[in-house]
Amino acid sequence: MLEAVLETVVALIALGMAAAMRPWRLLGDRQLPGRDAPRLASPLWTPLLFILVVLPWLWALPTLHKMPLQLQWSGACLVMLMLGWPLAMPTLALVGAIAWLLSPGLDAAEALRLVVWHGMLPATLGLLWGGLLRRRLGTRVFVYIFGRGFVGTVLSLFAASMLSAAMGHQLPGVNEDLSTIARWLMAWGDAVVTGMACAICVAYRPQWLATWSDNLYLYGKTR
Repeated sequence: MLEAVLETVVALIALGMAAAMRPWRLLGDRQLPGRDAPRLASPLWTPLLFILVVLPWLWALPTLHKMPLQLQWSGACLVMLMLGWPLAMPTLALVGAIAWLLSPGLDAAEALRLVVWHGMLPATLGLLWGGLLRRRLGTRVFVYIFGRGFVGTVLSLFAASMLSAAMGHQLPGVNEDLSTIARWLMAWGDAVVTGMACAICVAYRPQWLATWSDNLYLYGKTR
């Protein structure tokens, strides 16, 4: 009971801080240069809708079928890199709610646990890691793709997973002595996908990454 209250408080604080930043502005139409230029829909609608369609199924997958190892996918760091932290928080909460509706085996308490420990916490740690990298290593393409997309995902997910374990959340079907190794390997699997997705988006669809800026990472312009 106390654990559920703590997770609820953490989720509400994260949502409140995100709402204070008015993340819905990122989804507003954008005016092209020129007096008579048309307004275009925000490019972030594409990754947002993709996340809301695909990620809930990945979160609900371990409870939709019986397997010896029910390994849990996160994707939180990729969501943060694509949407930015303020928009990622309500999006991850919505992903957890949709996953709860999709899976009869996923109760509300478990869905809340997923939102906090597999969603909001690793996304927040990824944001802090990204800020540290920018301060220490500057703004370079390699730093963004490898440092934030890959290494940041590994460290953020593993740290969040170990904090979850400290709260008593165990991996189903995994021996307690091997749980640390399992959590480390799961973080690496998530990081590989996140790193590849970042590299592809930087090359072909940089507008799908709210945390990316051509002026900043390619030309070194701060304004």
